[in-house]
Amino acid sequence: MSTVGLALRQVRFENKSFWRNPAAAYFTFAFPIVFLILFNLLFGHGHLNFLGHSVSTSTFYVPAIAAFSVITACYTNIAMSLSIARDSGALKRMRGSPMPAWAYMFARIVHAVLVASLLVVICAAFGAVFYQATLPTSTLPAFLLALVVGAATFCALGVAVTSVIPTSDAAPAIVNASVLPLMFISNVFIPLENPPAWIDIVAKIFPVRHFADALIGSFFQLNGSGLHANDLLVLGAWGAGGLIVAVRLFDWEPRI
Repeated sequence: MSTVGLALRQVRFENKSFWRNPAAAYFTFAFPIVFLILFNLLFGHGHLNFLGHSVSTSTFYVPAIAAFSVITACYTNIAMSLSIARDSGALKRMRGSPMPAWAYMFARIVHAVLVASLLVVICAAFGAVFYQATLPTSTLPAFLLALVVGAATFCALGVAVTSVIPTSDAAPAIVNASVLPLMFISNVFIPLENPPAWIDIVAKIFPVRHFADALIGSFFQLNGSGLHANDLLVLGAWGAGGLIVAVRLFDWEPRI
């Protein structure tokens, strides 16, 4: 079998393994909807100023939670699952098999992107049905581009962050500590209309803010084509950095 065939076969295996674990599948898909409902109950009243435009607070959370879903699937899940596979010896055995290393990583990343894409569709459909969210039309290409660039960036960062995770037991703490605080200051969990200058500066250093702004801005069709070129460039830079770290420092063998 060709290496491409092996890679595609591994993608099927990753998908089957995921769906045959009902608990993992349930929490992966339930959490975004639960958050969408809860944040709308808490904050979903009136309008807010986002990037100089007035948008409904209830519909703001549709693309915001979609961004959260992509980050969870492509960063959190990849980092944690690879750390567990590394410590259990599964990665070492996989590296010694006839399958090329790139095929295995390709399968992991494609599976994560597929899950992320399905989560975005579910969030958009749920928002359209229950919160009258208007789905992007004229800015759909910009929305899809932001989705692709963001998913690629956070996949690269998810693999890269495993280089600083000493054991799988430490993975939840390190991964969540590196991303959850950023979500509170990056227009994901809480829309910040007039944040303190230092919070705004800190948020703009990291990719979460740029991904959220690009995805939300194109979802609401706030300007022309909806393309947020500067945000995508920053995302691309983070993705390139993550890829370099992942290639150089990713470890296939247990550290204990």
